[in-house]
Amino acid sequence: MNNPWRLLLSKPARGVWNMAVDEAILECVGKGVSPPTLRLYAWEPACLSLGRAQPVADVDIPRLQEHGWDLVRRPTGGRAVLHTDEITYAVIAPQSEPHVAGTVLESYHHLSAALVEALNLLGLEAEVQAHIGKTGRNPNPVCFEVPSAYEITFAGRKLVGSAQARRKQGVLQHGSLPLTGDLLRILQVLTFPDEESRLRAAGELQARAITMEEALGRNVSWNEAAQALTAGFRTTLALDLQPGELSTCENERVGEFVAARVGQN
Repeated sequence: MNNPWRLLLSKPARGVWNMAVDEAILECVGKGVSPPTLRLYAWEPACLSLGRAQPVADVDIPRLQEHGWDLVRRPTGGRAVLHTDEITYAVIAPQSEPHVAGTVLESYHHLSAALVEALNLLGLEAEVQAHIGKTGRNPNPVCFEVPSAYEITFAGRKLVGSAQARRKQGVLQHGSLPLTGDLLRILQVLTFPDEESRLRAAGELQARAITMEEALGRNVSWNEAAQALTAGFRTTLALDLQPGELSTCENERVGEFVAARVGQN
C-alpha cells in the first residue's frame, strides 16, 4: 500500500457546497494539512454545473428555476452536467502524488483504471475511450454528449464524465456516474437556437450517453456504487483508504467559498 489516503463519504448537499468542499480540500491538501483524498458525494436538490469557462448564456434560467434546480460553476473545465440520480467522485492530491503525476491525459488514463475496475465489480464491462475527440467547436452545451480521451464508455456510449483542474497546490479530478433517470432532462434547461436544435441534441445525447441502470438492466443504489468505487480505487491504485471527515481548516474554507459563490455563476 502507498501512503494513507482519506475516504470521505459526504451526505447529499447543494451544488454550491459540493464545489466549495472540493476546492477547500484542494487548498488544504496543497498546504500539507490534509491528506490525499477520495471523496464520494451526491447532490440535493438537482444541480446544473457549468464548466469553468462555459457561458451562463447556455442556461435557460427561467426554466431552471421552474424545475427548482440549482446552478453552480465547477472549478474544472468541460460543459454542462445535470447532477441528479448519480454518484460523483473527486480525487484530490498534491502535485507530488504519483497517482496524479504527468500530463492531464496521463493522469486521466491512470485514474480511469480504478473507475473501470469499480464498474467491473458492479458487473459491467466498461471501456476506456482511447482517442481524443473532435477539437472543433461543438454547439451542444451538454458534457455527456461526446466522450473525451480516457473517459469511460459502455457499448460506445459515455458512462463516466470526468474533468480536471491542475493548480500549484495540487490536482482535482472529479466526475459523474449517472445511476438512473432520464439523461435528456438537462436539455429542458439549456438554451438552443430553436426547438429543432433541441430535438436534434436529444437524439445525439440518447445515442451517445447511458446510465448504469440502462447498461446493467438493473438499479444500482448510491451505496452500492460507493462501495464499488472505494474497492476499485483501493485495489487498482493500492491505496490505503482511511475513512475520515473534513478538517477544521477545510470546514472554515468551505464557509468562505460558499459565501463567495452565492449569487455568482
